[in-house]
Amino acid sequence: MWDSLVPALLLLNIMTTRSPNELPVSLTLTAALTVPLVWRRRAPLTVFGAVAAAALIQWLANVQLPADVGLLVALYTVAAHSDRRRTLIAAALVEGGVLLACLRWATGGAFLAPFVAVTATVVAVAVLGVNMRTTRAYLAAVVERAARLERERDQRARLAVAEERTRITREMHDIVTHNLSVMVALTDAAVYAQHRSPSKATTLMLQTSDTGRQALTDMRRSLGILRAHAPDARRHPLPDLTQLDVLADQMCTAGLPTRVEVRGDHTRIPATAQLTVYRLVQEALTNTLKHAPTGTEAKVRIRCSAESITVDVTDSGPGPSPAGPPSSGHGIPGMRERAAAYGGTLRAGPLPGGGWKVHTRLHLASTEGANA
Repeated sequence: MWDSLVPALLLLNIMTTRSPNELPVSLTLTAALTVPLVWRRRAPLTVFGAVAAAALIQWLANVQLPADVGLLVALYTVAAHSDRRRTLIAAALVEGGVLLACLRWATGGAFLAPFVAVTATVVAVAVLGVNMRTTRAYLAAVVERAARLERERDQRARLAVAEERTRITREMHDIVTHNLSVMVALTDAAVYAQHRSPSKATTLMLQTSDTGRQALTDMRRSLGILRAHAPDARRHPLPDLTQLDVLADQMCTAGLPTRVEVRGDHTRIPATAQLTVYRLVQEALTNTLKHAPTGTEAKVRIRCSAESITVDVTDSGPGPSPAGPPSSGHGIPGMRERAAAYGGTLRAGPLPGGGWKVHTRLHLASTEGANA
C-alpha cells in the first residue's frame, strides 16, 4: 500500500496541474516513472531498468516532471536489496541522467549548483540504501546467531540430561546390586542360624534392615530427593575413603572376609574422586560376594598421591571369574565408565594362581576428572 501511495500522489498532481494539451504525455510519462515502483521490492533491478528507460524517454521528449523522484526511489531499492557492484552501476546510470538533465534544463546557465545539489542527493540516497542493507544483514546475523545459540543450549541440555540419566543408572546399579547382595547373604545366614543361635539370627536380621535403610537413603540421595539440610543427608554423607572400613565390615558380616589397606594422604583427594573409588571397590566386592564360593577372602589396596589414586581389589576364589565376563551385566562397563571419567582404564581378570583382580588408576589432574 505504501509503494502504491507515491505513484497515486504523483499522478494526482499531474492531473490537477497540467493543461489539457500537456496532460496525455505528462500522465503517460508519470505512470511509466512511478507505477513500476509498486513491484520494486520483488524485482528491484527490473524496476530500476524500467524507470531509467522511462526517464530517458522523458529526457528525449524534453518534458520536466516531478515524477523523476521515482528514479531516486528505484536507486534506493537497488542499494537496499542488491550487492555493491550493482549499486555502483545503478548510481552511475542515475548520475549520467543527472548530468544530461542539468545540461538541458539548468536555468540561466547555472549548471554547477543544481548539478552538485542533485548529485549530493543521489549519493545520499545510495548511502541510505546501503546502510539499510547493512543493518538488515546485521539483524539477520544476530537472529541467526541467537537461533544457533538456542539450538546449542538445547543440545547441551539434552546431553546434560543424558549424562545425568547415565549417572543415576550407574548409581542405582551399584547401590541396588551391592545392598541386595548383602541382604540376601545376611538373610541366608540368619535362616541358617535361627535354630542353633537365635540371638545371632536376630543380629543378622537387624543388620539386614540397616542395609535396606542405607540402600533407600543412597537411592534418595542419588535421585536428588534429599535436601542438603535434611536429617538423613547429615546422618549419611556421601561415601568416601573413610567408609571403606565400614564396607569391609559389612562384607565380613555377609560372609566375605575383607581387608582394606589405604596408603598415602587421602584428605586432599576431591570428594567426587573418593566417591568414585568407593563405588569401584563396592562393585568389585559385590561381584565377589555374588559369584565366589564360600571361604573366599578379599583384599583392597589403595595408594593415594597428589596426582593419582591406584585401586587394586583381589580375591582368593578358585573360580576363573567371580565378576563374569566384561560383556555380561552392567558391573564391569559401569566401573570402566567411572574410571574413564578420570582418564583411567580398568582391568579385570583372573590371577595366574587363582582368584580375580580388579585394577585401575584415576588421574586426578586430568581434564576429565576435573569436569566430573
